[in-house]
Amino acid sequence: MSYKLVVFDFDGTLADSFPFFLEVFDTLADIHGFKRLDRSRLDQLRRCDARELIRHVDMPLWKMPRVAMHFKALMADNIGRIALFDGAGEMLQRLAERGTQLAILSSNSEENVRAVLGPEHASLIHHYVCGVSLFGKHRKLRRLLADSGFARHEVLCVGDEIRDIEAARAERLAFGAVGWGYTRIEALRAHAPELVFASVDEIAEQVAGRHTGQN
Repeated sequence: MSYKLVVFDFDGTLADSFPFFLEVFDTLADIHGFKRLDRSRLDQLRRCDARELIRHVDMPLWKMPRVAMHFKALMADNIGRIALFDGAGEMLQRLAERGTQLAILSSNSEENVRAVLGPEHASLIHHYVCGVSLFGKHRKLRRLLADSGFARHEVLCVGDEIRDIEAARAERLAFGAVGWGYTRIEALRAHAPELVFASVDEIAEQVAGRHTGQN
């Protein structure tokens, strides 16, 4: 049995937003009172999970909602500068043509997600679960799974961060790690994802017809 529902993270998985994230991070740090990123340690930081990054910049967790809201507003103001990764739209189209249902589970706003996707690709998405808190993905994923009606072995989560893997693991779902996002692929491999994608094209090639033994 092939995967019938693929749940995508957005930033760093479908949307090439990491350069924008780096560009505005120091602005957010100065306004909200936490440390700027140490650019000399950027490669190391891209191997860390979200909790380690938060500790690195000394950001109190209670500031996270306000910072996240500000980041989404900045992206909305600059939405024309954010694009899908090359081939991402075509990949979504190929999956949809094969009858695969598509979902997006993201901390970003639905408005930003739809704007970057554009009307054609946005119409391919069956389920939008957006505005999710930094560490709240597993709860939203549980609700999405219930709403979709699919069994766990029919669902694949695809993302670029360790917290994405943790959310999938919490709900006993298969995970596909992408090698072009925020987190270095070596760090994602250490968590033993079921699939690893080296390029966007590989997602459509590997997902259809793949089997998984999860219950």
